[in-house]
Amino acid sequence: PTPAQAMGWPPIAEGRDTLIAAPTGSGKTLAAFLWSLNELLSRGLLPDETIVVYVSPLRALSNDIRKNLQEPLEEIRALGAREGTWVPEVRVEVRTGDTLPRDRDRMARRPPHILVTTPESLYILLTAERSRRFLRTVRTVIVDEIHAIAQDKRGAHLALSLERLDLLVGRRCPVSYTHLRAHE
Repeated sequence: PTPAQAMGWPPIAEGRDTLIAAPTGSGKTLAAFLWSLNELLSRGLLPDETIVVYVSPLRALSNDIRKNLQEPLEEIRALGAREGTWVPEVRVEVRTGDTLPRDRDRMARRPPHILVTTPESLYILLTAERSRRFLRTVRTVIVDEIHAIAQDKRGAHLALSLERLDLLVGRRCPVSYTHLRAHE
């Protein structure tokens, strides 16, 4: 593990809100995802529910994140198959303003285990009854690149959405924040 990961995992494991501030390439986003993936894969058969919400301030980053998760998950399943170990399928879906209606319907019928979204789309998801049903099971939130929105109304809006998510879930969802810190 990188230093950012080694320092981030203990508070994440304890269920505390965690800020990982480190330079690009230090594995800060992966730190939050690796812990979440470990939790998901350790459960065995996964129910049709959303467990992790990843929020990116950049819509363009959402598809990259999905791809960067899908490939290692497929490799883990292939490795398990080669070793004769069953590994559960972990579904990852992107929900932004660009998501097609048929994909939205599919998510409502069979929710992803990991939902990748933007602050604005999270707000919309929290206002629609169909998506509220699958958001009730969220246990972890990852907010990437928090520095990009923390100082403006998007950050304030996201903070309100996270509070609304906590109310929907009925408890505090721990949040892992990543923040770009310049090289020292």
